[in-house]
Amino acid sequence: MAPASQSGQRMPDQRMQGMRSGFIEPTAFAWLATGGAFAALCVAWLAQYAGGLAPCELCYLQRYGYWAAIALGIVTITQNGRPRRRGLLLALTGLALLVVAGIALFHVGVEHGWWEGSSACVGASTTGQSVEQMTETILNAPLVRCDTPAFTLFGISMAGYDMLYALALAALTWFGAKRSLGGTE
Repeated sequence: MAPASQSGQRMPDQRMQGMRSGFIEPTAFAWLATGGAFAALCVAWLAQYAGGLAPCELCYLQRYGYWAAIALGIVTITQNGRPRRRGLLLALTGLALLVVAGIALFHVGVEHGWWEGSSACVGASTTGQSVEQMTETILNAPLVRCDTPAFTLFGISMAGYDMLYALALAALTWFGAKRSLGGTE
């Protein structure tokens, strides 16, 4: 129970004040974003090396975005005494994660045939080529195509789950940025 003040009103205790400002401290968002990005890479590596799922070109692009988020997150962790700078870096980390989600959305679209992927992803067109040119195109085609999901669960590919995960992680990161920039320490 909260102690009473001299005027007889109850004073809120420290735990209630902490609950009103949020369950996660503003300084923890950088750790969560960095750890979350690293966890995504660990899942990708586990699927690749333990599960035998070879990544395509778009899978690698998604991983680069997570590396950028990790790098930004590490820099953000060092900014604990500077809430404004921490908030701006968290916003940039969220932007990197949004780029990952965008690449994943593009990847899902290629898998579902909503649009065509790049030639590095699905192979070049053979329309209007000679037999020799077609043979060279076929021999130089990527081993892992982006338009065929390597794995699905409940009808959603790994790219689809990655898009949802990156969006959730970006939202968490932007919430942390808002709290840091808003001065809620």
